[in-house]
Amino acid sequence: MLDDIDRRLLRHYQHDASLGPADLADLAGLTPATCARRLEKLQAQGVIRANRAVIDWRALGYEVAVSLRVTLDKTQPRAFDDFMQAARQVPDVVEIQTFLGRVDVRLSIIARDMAHYQQVYRSAILTLPHIADIEALMHVAQIKSDEVLPL
Repeated sequence: MLDDIDRRLLRHYQHDASLGPADLADLAGLTPATCARRLEKLQAQGVIRANRAVIDWRALGYEVAVSLRVTLDKTQPRAFDDFMQAARQVPDVVEIQTFLGRVDVRLSIIARDMAHYQQVYRSAILTLPHIADIEALMHVAQIKSDEVLPL
């Protein structure tokens, strides 16, 4: 379980994981050695899963984001496994989520423009196995995207 020191450390760390141990320790009110030990422990426990760069895909020329809600043909015993294996191979699919309910899978796709999206949709998405139904939702605006937890 997390104690108050871990929560304080994580509260600062999640806002800026690029802080050095000394700066993070100062913000969290810890010594650098204690801070480093606590971070290592949190990583070993799987609380901190990764440090990563968050890249603005629009800055790289991707202007179109689409969510595809997919219903699979569940009469096929390998529908989920076959679909997931194939969907993971599509480079323009940046996220795959599964659900319980009418929609089985949501694919997040990015494309440079509508022509690129149509090419991806026709050549890579429609060829995925066991699709019974598919609905496209065009992203208009991203209102909130925050991985910060209320610690």
